[in-house]
Amino acid sequence: MRLGGEDPSSNFEDRTGQSGGFGFGGGGGNMLGCLLPLVASRFGILGVVILLLGYCALTQLGGGGLLTGGGGSQQQQLPEGQSRLSPDMRDFLTRVLGSTEQTWGEIFAKSGQRYVPARMVAYSGGTQTACGFGQAAMGPFYCPNDKQIYIDPTFFNELSQRFGAPGDFAMAYVISHEVGHHVQDLEGRLDEAHNAQARASETQGNAIQVGIELQADCYAGVWAANARDSKGNILEPGDVEEGMRAAEAIGDDTLQKETQGVVVPDSFTHGSSAQRMNALRTGLQTGNPADCKFNR
Repeated sequence: MRLGGEDPSSNFEDRTGQSGGFGFGGGGGNMLGCLLPLVASRFGILGVVILLLGYCALTQLGGGGLLTGGGGSQQQQLPEGQSRLSPDMRDFLTRVLGSTEQTWGEIFAKSGQRYVPARMVAYSGGTQTACGFGQAAMGPFYCPNDKQIYIDPTFFNELSQRFGAPGDFAMAYVISHEVGHHVQDLEGRLDEAHNAQARASETQGNAIQVGIELQADCYAGVWAANARDSKGNILEPGDVEEGMRAAEAIGDDTLQKETQGVVVPDSFTHGSSAQRMNALRTGLQTGNPADCKFNR
């Protein structure tokens, strides 16, 4: 993937040198409910469903608690306050985010709308958010209450090593998927889905969530199809294959086989490997967000 022609985003905060603390922060608001599981992406942690369901129950009850679980690789101990981000990783995160801002800004402008960028927060282990306490065990996620994307960059090690999905475009897919949730938020689709889930059965609610996640996958493809620099599209040979390997590795059926040995389609919350690959492919092939409609 070719990066460098776009400006790095200034909507970025580095918390990787801060201690995360524990418990659940305030700011849940009337929008939260079970919304964090709706937009926290299943990018890879064993037991993430249990963790997210526990988080949801606690936030609904308004109580505090401790969310435990592994996430990312063991990190070198550094003095408090010292960033854990390498210059290359910071540059990558801010340039991908900058590219999404430029691309979605152009897409929104075509329909006479203004794109308001999300802010990205890089953290280590855990951090407070307006949706409560976020942990690396949840994977990268988007919090609609503060319009911010949260990511522990050590997740990319897991994506490469555990899931066998290395590469810069695989990492960019993760980021652009979360930006896709922000686009959904701006469009009002997250509110629509949350309201529909409140009236639905568990199985129906899961299907609604699958539709939201697949649309975010498709939006990631839309970004990649439209992202440009001075030499043209930023994609290079092999990038699409990297993205497809990542989408396949994080499908519900693939993860359920790995964690429990059986596949239960009614419990899917993010879509099967085939569905996720198809959603990403749709966005890549058409470049049109209007084509990103799944289970709606």
